[in-house]
Formats: sequence, structure tokens, C-alpha cells
Amino acid sequence: QVQLVESGGGSVQTGESLRLSCRYSDRRACFGWFRQVPGKEREKIAAIYTVTTDGTTFYLASVKGRFTISRDNAKHTVYLQMNSLKPEDTAMYYCVAPGGSWYDSCPSNDFGYWGQGTQVTVSS
Repeated sequence: QVQLVESGGGSVQTGESLRLSCRYSDRRACFGWFRQVPGKEREKIAAIYTVTTDGTTFYLASVKGRFTISRDNAKHTVYLQMNSLKPEDTAMYYCVAPGGSWYDSCPSNDFGYWGQGTQVTVSS
């Protein structure tokens, strides 16, 4: 059982930045971030897969160049740095990890572990 605890959400103005953190209880090669707006489907916005020192990342097109996913294994923490925030980034943000073995690759959408979420609100 992997526990994920997000923090760092809040209310900001357009163009400002936030850094979300996700502390995890057990190592996984893959971690990701989803977001959801009420009434809409969850969307995967970023993921990172790291087995050795090199890693691969994924970004949703609408956040590429503005958001950066990273991890610090020593601190058991995954980060999502969000810059140039826009009102359309307003959502509940969830940290996710795949079920199964720790080295499993990142799935498209079927992540077995989810955090409780942290709210991000961007006002114009």
C-alpha cells in the first residue's frame, strides 16, 4: 500500500507560481499528477519514470513549458512546479502512483494509488 500526501496548493493570481509536493511512503519508479475540475474528467498532466539516474517525463500539452515534475528520492517527495499559472489551471490536483511492482512503467490512466488532493485556484 503506497500512501501519497499532497501539499502546496492555494490561491494565486494569473501569472504566479506554485509548487506542489507529494510525500510518498514507498518508492515507485513512476509518479504522476492528475487534476480534476468538478463536472469534468480527470486529466493526467505530468508523470515521471525513474529507475536509474536518468528519467523520462510526460506533460499534457497545455502545461508543457510551464509545469515541471521532479522527484527527490532522499526526501520521498515528488514535486510539481507550476509557473505562469492561468485561470484554466484551477482544479483539484492529485498525486498518483501505479499499483503492482515498484518498477512498473507509467500507465496511461490506470493508476492504483491516489492522494487526497490539493486545491489550486488561479484568479484573473
